[in-house]
Amino acid sequence: MIDRYQAIVRILERVDSTDLVLSNVGMISREVFTAHDRPANFYMIGSMGLLSSFGLGLAMLSPEQKVYVLEGDGSALMSLGTLPLIATERPANLVHIILDNEAYESTGAQPSISSQVDLAEIGRSAGYRQVVRVDDIESLEGAIAEYAGDDGPYLVVVKSGIAPVEGIGRVSHSPIEIRDRFESSVLKEN
Repeated sequence: MIDRYQAIVRILERVDSTDLVLSNVGMISREVFTAHDRPANFYMIGSMGLLSSFGLGLAMLSPEQKVYVLEGDGSALMSLGTLPLIATERPANLVHIILDNEAYESTGAQPSISSQVDLAEIGRSAGYRQVVRVDDIESLEGAIAEYAGDDGPYLVVVKSGIAPVEGIGRVSHSPIEIRDRFESSVLKEN
């Protein structure tokens, strides 16, 4: 299993300055914020299960930018209907990363069902162009490097552990600040 914070750091190292990063409510957004806050990051606050549909719409709105969706297994399971919708719409610029620690960590680490349900197989069945499941840093780096940027949607399921970062703070931007900063980074198709 991969330490989730280290996985986030490695993913963000591969993100270009014009790429858009959407992160899920809870620890994932807090870790993305701590690892590399920037205007092109959108921190989802209080809307679990909606990030992948937001990412789909954004990828369609701005096809010249890569859109990275970083969500947890609980969020992905909460909105399974979005996976076949993403696959049907086929946004070539969408990289969907599910950080699967088999738990709802932010609310007390209650177990999710992803230990019994293969999210990578669901992505394959839904019709994602590419699906990879990784459980070590080297495989994650290879999976991110392999994505050419025009052959998505691309699903990467990262098997991670429950490993909270000591003293990690909350996202300090207000929802309005997050929206306004992010909006200035989106290149809208005319």
